[in-house]
Amino acid sequence: MSDQLRSARLRSGSLVLRPWLPGDLPSLLDAYRDPAIRAGSRAPVEDEAAAERWLRDQEEGRESGLRHSFAVVDTEFGGRPVGNVVLVRTAPGSEAAEVGYWTAAPARGRGVAPRALEALTDWAFTVFADDGLVTLDLLHQVDNAASCRVAQKAGYGFAEVLPARPPWPREGHRHVRRAAGPGR
Repeated sequence: MSDQLRSARLRSGSLVLRPWLPGDLPSLLDAYRDPAIRAGSRAPVEDEAAAERWLRDQEEGRESGLRHSFAVVDTEFGGRPVGNVVLVRTAPGSEAAEVGYWTAAPARGRGVAPRALEALTDWAFTVFADDGLVTLDLLHQVDNAASCRVAQKAGYGFAEVLPARPPWPREGHRHVRRAAGPGR
């Protein structure tokens, strides 16, 4: 993987999306104290050791080229991360990938999540276009109305209701965004 892809930084207005750093551990721990973030997480962070593992997992995912997780920093809100956006690919050359995000409680309601998701989406469709990426899925539990609003604001249309399956105890929604271009 290229150094440029490994160290990618994205901008959207006052938002900077950058790779997670070891110094972000306190922000990560603060964010995961929020029950809403823990409830929506596939890998909850409950203590410093888990936070260190989570940060390592993000770095390893970036190295593999299959997981691109970005700390979302709002320069108007200070220099600490206030969210996370992630692109997960199952394999190089896959036509589809999954996106996800979370926003720390103090930054909610300020448009951080849809702006960060839009920046990630544009980046993914640009960087991985030649590798065949044409579809992005956003999944969330059916009772998460805020995620439906974020998906809609970022151009992800509702596609279907998904059955409950571990680790999710309830049904979910799948929202989809397709790359713009000829025949799409």
